[in-house]
Amino acid sequence: MSSLLYEASNILAAGVPQPARNAPGELTSKVNTVLGIAAWAGTAAGVAGVLITGAMMAVSVKRGESSEHMSRLGMVLGGCVLVATAGPLISFVFA
Repeated sequence: MSSLLYEASNILAAGVPQPARNAPGELTSKVNTVLGIAAWAGTAAGVAGVLITGAMMAVSVKRGESSEHMSRLGMVLGGCVLVATAGPLISFVFA
């Protein structure tokens, strides 16, 4: 009985195609371009966020309300870390 099941599994599994793991070259270059633009935009947004938060902190120091902007600065810096580590993190998980 087991030899019959073994032969049946060999016959049924023989026709399963094994697709290539690599994407076509033209698709890869377009995806890399889009991801490069997204990474640049994320970096620019992070720099703008730090600058805006710093300016708001400087203005609010005169009014004595500087502590509420520290949480905003933490969120901006957390977003910057996420943008900076997104590529290596995904490469580590899926490679």
